[in-house]
Amino acid sequence: MTEETVLYAADGKVGIVTLNRPEKLNALSMEMRLAIESVLQRADADEATSVIVLRGNGRSFCVGFDVGGGAGHQRPWRHDALKYRERLAVSMRCLMTPWTLKKPVIASVQGHALGGGCELAMFCDLTVAAEDALFGEPEVLFSQVGPAVLMPFIVGHKRARELIYFGDKIDARRAHAIGMVNRVVPPAELAAATMKYARRLALIAPEALAAAKLAVNRGLDAAGFRTALNNGLDVLAPLYAAETEVGKEFDAIRARDGLKAALAWRKKQLEE
Repeated sequence: MTEETVLYAADGKVGIVTLNRPEKLNALSMEMRLAIESVLQRADADEATSVIVLRGNGRSFCVGFDVGGGAGHQRPWRHDALKYRERLAVSMRCLMTPWTLKKPVIASVQGHALGGGCELAMFCDLTVAAEDALFGEPEVLFSQVGPAVLMPFIVGHKRARELIYFGDKIDARRAHAIGMVNRVVPPAELAAATMKYARRLALIAPEALAAAKLAVNRGLDAAGFRTALNNGLDVLAPLYAAETEVGKEFDAIRARDGLKAALAWRKKQLEE
């Protein structure tokens, strides 16, 4: 799974980690989340590089968690809050990997960066986005909330509340305006612009980059960053394990007619 869905290559002083499940818009299965953790750690250990780029093959950076599985009875943790917390904790640990590395990680985002994909991009140190990129955490529309509630630290509480409560998507320009993105470029220029940005960063002494990143992270820790994330897991695990009217109907339609039908049902409701 690691070799197939997450790739690694070095280009000079820049390590490139690629999400490689384009036919699924890089949707994150649990195996792929673990692969992301493993390959990013491999990139961090590469002594030939000092900067990492995280990108996605295909039309989208990452559409979020892979929810294409069957109904709740096919997931043994579905109604067990403690087991669900364990699973969510693993997911958050994997998505948080860019934040924990010594090297800075630059997310290169096109198409969708939704749910877990949005969280993954926010955990990166810097983000370059194509003009066609869409960001958001739509889980609340299906009676869930993204397990890593880091958005308030990125964009502030008022903006984060609006995006998390409504589950709305925003384009790259809006994401840039509220501080979620560092650069916005035309889609055709994304790869080149990201590498130019990364190569410029790689001119900085790697010791200085590592120290600067650690200092910023220590400041966030002092402000309660990790504590807030872990508290979020404690609050959200019971929600994931609970049965809601919307959740039951969504699961029933997905089991009977497939995921696309369930998504269409919910979309129609919200547009009425």
